[in-house]
Amino acid sequence: MTTDSKLDALVLGSGLGGLSTAVLLARLGFRVAVIEKNPLPGGLLRSYRRGGLDCPVGVHYFGAFGEGEPLRRMCDFIGVTEGIAAERMGQGGPIDRYLFDDFTFDLPEGLDAFTGALHRAFPRDAQRLDAIAGNLRVMADLQNSFAFLSATPPLMNLDLFRSLDAYLSGMGCSLPLKSVLNVAASWVGMSGAECPVLYHHLALTSYLQSSWRLKGRGSDLAEAFVSRLDTLGGRLILGDPAEAILASGGGVSGVRLASGRVLSADRVVAALHPKTVLGMLPEGALKPLRVRRIRRLAETEGLFVVSAAVDARAHPALPHNLFRLRADREGGLAEGVFYQLLSGTEEWNLLMIITKSLFAEWRRWENTTTGRRGADYEAEKAGRADRFLRQAEEVFGPLHGARVLDAHTPLTLRDWTGSPEGAPYGILRSTRQLPAAATLHRPTLAGLYLAGQNALSPGILGTMLGSFQVARQMIGQERFSREVLGPLRSAPA
Repeated sequence: MTTDSKLDALVLGSGLGGLSTAVLLARLGFRVAVIEKNPLPGGLLRSYRRGGLDCPVGVHYFGAFGEGEPLRRMCDFIGVTEGIAAERMGQGGPIDRYLFDDFTFDLPEGLDAFTGALHRAFPRDAQRLDAIAGNLRVMADLQNSFAFLSATPPLMNLDLFRSLDAYLSGMGCSLPLKSVLNVAASWVGMSGAECPVLYHHLALTSYLQSSWRLKGRGSDLAEAFVSRLDTLGGRLILGDPAEAILASGGGVSGVRLASGRVLSADRVVAALHPKTVLGMLPEGALKPLRVRRIRRLAETEGLFVVSAAVDARAHPALPHNLFRLRADREGGLAEGVFYQLLSGTEEWNLLMIITKSLFAEWRRWENTTTGRRGADYEAEKAGRADRFLRQAEEVFGPLHGARVLDAHTPLTLRDWTGSPEGAPYGILRSTRQLPAAATLHRPTLAGLYLAGQNALSPGILGTMLGSFQVARQMIGQERFSREVLGPLRSAPA
């Protein structure tokens, strides 16, 4: 066993939560190291190549990255914006197109444009739409002022903590309107029956401010954070998983790696799933009630993802996303498939197909690892991929030259990220689970902090806010307000 010199903070996990937290802490003068179990950093930020095409994993599009918008201001503050090559969507057309059985709805950029589109599509809901738009404007103001990072949490209407379905039904919204508004709940891995209005509105307003796709390789996004961390003097340890979080005297004291190497620090940021963190802590480090609450947390639903090549001349890239959706009798979403047709090479473009897939569907292979699941698993995966590719022809027409490049399941994400059921959006922040989930960002062992989308809110914007929340907890509200929140708020909006 070897022991390194003591650091100010250790960060476990190099996804967006871990890297952004580490870069922010390094910018604030902390000596910090990031520990990643995989040979490459980035988690779901990374992409991979198949058949000469770059296949994204976790970043398909994101919101609020325009000049003066909250995600952009946070990236500006930590110094990574210049390394992020992105293109704005919704310029001269929609961001998303929702294809229902009996109608189509185009999602435009801008809250006013969105409200206008809803009024044209659902004129009988005019009064209700005005009330919804008012709530969305309030939420946009809270986002843009970084109110969730202030010393005093903002006062919010109790309606924001109801489920989206209950909220819309209580207002008397028409079923088609409910179906359209339910789509944004799926962006954070929930149905309208589960999703609190708060998280729905946070997601929707961020994409309405502006929506973006990455240009070039997804892995370049991860490298932007890694490069900035290196510039600030931070360290990155790859391929040597954190095995245990060490504690003494009522607080953390460091981390032991699988190699036996010990890193000492009085602060450990776990940008990991909270259930994974439990298994790394000494017995008795957390109160039994806290342990039981974490173990009982339900996960968001998993995804089945297909990456396919299609003839680029027959199928030029689309500047917007497509959702093929089927509504249920209550206005919820019974089925949904997400499509992106992205630029690839001169000869081939990339068709991404993403749909819900429960972990239970893959449970028979639960005790296997990537690349060693057997012929039955590969056959099941290939059969589903071919089926979804054929279904895509209902949307795109005959797909010329189409071939499946790759497909991945919840098991794939579980093995790569360490999330117990491969949940791409982490724990379920449903109305029922909201009280337990809301406590996760509060330290219960001195020096232990939780980052990533399990800490505060799902998605890219929520994950970044969680990283700034960790810094606030570490340095205290007074210094945070002076050195971080003040500059964030004073940046041009």
